[in-house]
Amino acid sequence: MKLLIIEDEEILRESIQKYFTEEGSICEVCGDLKTAIQKVDFYEYDCILLDIGLPDGEGFSVLEHLKSIGRDECVLIISARNSLEDKLKGLNIGADDYITKPFHLAELKARLLAVFRRKAFGSTNTLVYKQINIDLSGRSVSVNNKDIVFTKKEYDMLLYFIANKGKVVSKNAIAEHLWGDEMDMIDSFDFIYTHIKNLRKKLMEVTGTDFFSSIYGVGYKFI
Repeated sequence: MKLLIIEDEEILRESIQKYFTEEGSICEVCGDLKTAIQKVDFYEYDCILLDIGLPDGEGFSVLEHLKSIGRDECVLIISARNSLEDKLKGLNIGADDYITKPFHLAELKARLLAVFRRKAFGSTNTLVYKQINIDLSGRSVSVNNKDIVFTKKEYDMLLYFIANKGKVVSKNAIAEHLWGDEMDMIDSFDFIYTHIKNLRKKLMEVTGTDFFSSIYGVGYKFI
């Protein structure tokens, strides 16, 4: 999962980043409204953790900006403000959930996964696509009761393709989703070819189906 953490409190921001990074997520961070707007203009995310009390403006502006540019990321507001007015405003503008500080990181993770599953996969712990069965909680994949072992990147790539099934996904979008800001330092997309080759091979070995269609000069479509 690719996250953007918008939080001006440095210690909390770093704690959240460390926790989710150790859980296997790609985490980008910022501490002000201006940088947050720049990031959502240049990159796409699975989920955004949004503090509404930023030093240079209200975090609500991020929600309004996402809506204005037609984006649909999951947004979980994290705020010390617990008034009903703020909660209703955030949810009405487009936030998917609202959690009040202080909170346990385990609860934050549970709430975040819940909104992500609800938005991306219809609020289920099990994702089924054709012969592929994915346990989202256990991060395991099976086909006809046969377990398939994937690396973390292969698993994340599989989820990304299923979430975008039938769409042409560019190599740039794949790199951005799986490597975050680090993609800016990448000279070629050879690593993507390698991951897709391995993912394709493992799926074909147990399903007999090639789920990937290569779109020359653009990227791939999962079918």
